[in-house]
Amino acid sequence: MADASLRLAEIVAVGAELTSGAKLNTNSQWLSAELSDLGIVTGWHTTITDDLAINVSALQLAVDRADVVLITGGLGPTLDDLTREALAQLVNEELVLDQESLDLIVRYFEKRGRPMPERNRIQAYFPKSGIALANPIGTAPGVWMSVPRPGKPDCLVGAMPGVPSEMYRMFHEQVVPRLPGRDRVIMKARVNCFGCGESHAEELLGDLTARDRDPEVGITVHDATITLRIIAHGKQEEECRAKIASTDQLIRERLGALVYGVEDEELEDVVAREMRQRGLTLTTIETGTAGELAQRWFKTGSPSYLGGEVLPECRWPHGVGTMEASTYELARATREKANADFALAISPFPPLPKTMSAPPVEVWVALATRSQIISERVLLSGNPAIHQSRTAKVASDLLRHHLAGRTRPCPT
Repeated sequence: MADASLRLAEIVAVGAELTSGAKLNTNSQWLSAELSDLGIVTGWHTTITDDLAINVSALQLAVDRADVVLITGGLGPTLDDLTREALAQLVNEELVLDQESLDLIVRYFEKRGRPMPERNRIQAYFPKSGIALANPIGTAPGVWMSVPRPGKPDCLVGAMPGVPSEMYRMFHEQVVPRLPGRDRVIMKARVNCFGCGESHAEELLGDLTARDRDPEVGITVHDATITLRIIAHGKQEEECRAKIASTDQLIRERLGALVYGVEDEELEDVVAREMRQRGLTLTTIETGTAGELAQRWFKTGSPSYLGGEVLPECRWPHGVGTMEASTYELARATREKANADFALAISPFPPLPKTMSAPPVEVWVALATRSQIISERVLLSGNPAIHQSRTAKVASDLLRHHLAGRTRPCPT
C-alpha cells in the first residue's frame, strides 16, 4: 500500500526525438508545475531514448529514489514504443491483455470508419499488476502501478502518452486522484525587481533566500529583471497567504525602490498605470535599442504612450557635442515636438565587447520633462543578448523613479 505522505517525484520522458534534440521536452516542465501545485516536489527530470535496457535501468533508478514516478511517451503501437515492456521487466511480470482496453481501442477506430491495425493490439497489454488509465482522445491507454520497495513505502508509477493533449487530460482525470499530497495547500507569489544585479539583490535579502526557510524564496533573472518566487506550504490557504504576506513585506523592506511590481507585471506596465492615473503622456526616440523601448511601451496598450521613433544611427545628431549631450538634446527636442509630458531617448550603441573580460561600453539614456532633463550612463558588458532589453528597461526605470520623486537607487 502506498504511503499518503509521499512527496518526492521523478519525471521520465521517453523518446529518441527528445534525446536527439529534434523535439523540446515540454511535458516534464508542465508536469513539474502541476505536481508543485499538489505539494509534491520534483527531484529529477530524466530523458531517455527508445532502448529497452536504458528504459529499464532508468526506471529502476527512479523507483529506488523517488516516491512518485511519472512517465510520458513510449505507449504507441510501434516497435520503438517500449514503456509497457520496460515496466513489466521492472517488476518481473508478463504483459497481459486487458480486454476492456482493447475494446475501447477498437471502438476508437470504428468511430473513424477504419479497422484497427493489428499492431495497435499491443496497446491493450499491461504488466499483470498494472491498472489501465483510460485515454478517451487517443489509442494509447496509460498505466498505473504500485511498485514494492524493500524497507520503504511503495513507489507510485504512472505512465502517460507523450502527446501533450492526451497527457494533460489523463493526468487530471486519471493520475491526480491517485496521487498523494492533496492534503496540503501550496501557494505561490512573485515579486519583480529591477535596478541591481542578482548577487547584490541576494546580499540585500540576507536570510530570506536560505534553503530551509518557510516560505521558500527563490531568485530568477530574465533580461536583467529579478523575480523573487515565494512558495508557501500549509494546511489551509489562510496560513499560506499569511506566510506570503509577511515575506512580501520583508522583501520590500530590504529591497526598497528596487521592487516595481508583482506576478506578470512588466516594468512598463507599472509606469503606464501610474501615468494614466495622473493623465501624463510619453514619447520615445531610440537608436541602440532598435525599437525595443517602443515595442515594450506599445505592448502596454496605454493611451499615455503617444508613440515613438526608431532613429537609424546615420541620422543620429553626432555633431552635438558628446554622446551624453546629443542624447540630452534629442530627448528635449522629441518631447517638445510631441508636446508630451515626458520623452525618453536612448543613444546608439558603440561596438560591443566580444569577450566577457573586455571593458564595458558606454550608452546614454535621457529623460526629458517639461522642466528638466535627466541623463544616465549605462555600462554594457557580459551577455550581449540582453543589452537592448536591459537598456530599454533602464530608460523606463528612470521614468518610474522620477514619477516617485526620487533618483534611481543603483545607476548602471
